[in-house]
Parts: sequence; C-alpha cells; structure tokens
Amino acid sequence: MGMKTKVALGAVVGIVVIGVVSANSGDNGDGGNGGKGGDTSAAADKNAGGSGDKAGKADDAAKSDAGDKGASKASQAEQFKAFVAKNGTPKEKAAVAHVLKVQGADQQNDILDSADVYTDFTGGLMGEGSGPSKLIASAFADWKDSKNGLVTVYDADGEIITNGNF
Repeated sequence: MGMKTKVALGAVVGIVVIGVVSANSGDNGDGGNGGKGGDTSAAADKNAGGSGDKAGKADDAAKSDAGDKGASKASQAEQFKAFVAKNGTPKEKAAVAHVLKVQGADQQNDILDSADVYTDFTGGLMGEGSGPSKLIASAFADWKDSKNGLVTVYDADGEIITNGNF
C-alpha cells in the first residue's frame, strides 16, 4: 500500500470511529446546546418536532402520564434539596439551604458526568463556604450515582469552592 492510501484509509477509519462514538453517546434532545438544553420550555419541545414526529408524541404522552400522577417537574436544585431534606443529616440540610442552582444532574451517561452546584457562599476556596461545600458535594454523591462523575460547587462569584466524585 502506498503512503497516500494509508493516510486516506486512516482518515476514513477515524471518521467512522467518531461517528460511532457520537451515535452511542446518546441524544439528550438539547438541540446542539452542548448538554445545556435542560432549560427549554414544554411549548418549545412540542413545537420542535413536526406533525409527523412520533417520538415527540410519545414523549408528550409520557409527560401527560406523569402529570396525571401528580408528579410535577421540579428544578434540579429543588429535587436535590428535597432529597437532602428527606435523607440528609442536620449539617447537610443547613449546607444545602445555600444552594441556588444545580446544573447537569439530569444528564448522565456514566462516561464523564459533570454537575455544577451554585451557592450563595462568598470568598472562594478559602471563604466561609469551604466546609459546608464539602457537605454539599457529599450529599450530591448520595443523591446521584455515576461510574465517573464529578460535582463542582461554586460560590456566588462563580469561583470554585470544592469538587467531589459521585
């Protein structure tokens, strides 16, 4: 085989491998937003599928079944706080009261899961939230489970306070 043939064959194999990996990584329906499409509205989801979108109709039916059971879709932060309120220690409950927002907790593939927890603590790594943020990361690990997950806790200014595996 000539050098040009080897390079072309290598490029084709590389493209096929990339296609297989991206197909197997799963489509979370984020519309190409890099995994940050969890904040779309129900109306946008209904309008995104066409009139012949059977998967969209199945999703709508599943959502209506969940609504019939009285299970309203709470934000990730509310779900996390509810879990800790039910299962956490008193110190974890006090720490989680400072949580403002949780992102990435609902999108897991056990390959490289990443979640962000935003708090109202100040001072970054050496600030007042250093100890409680470790409790938040620990409580998050109790809430979600992943083979390869990383939760990062941020302060009010967006500085990293701590991170932990989940």
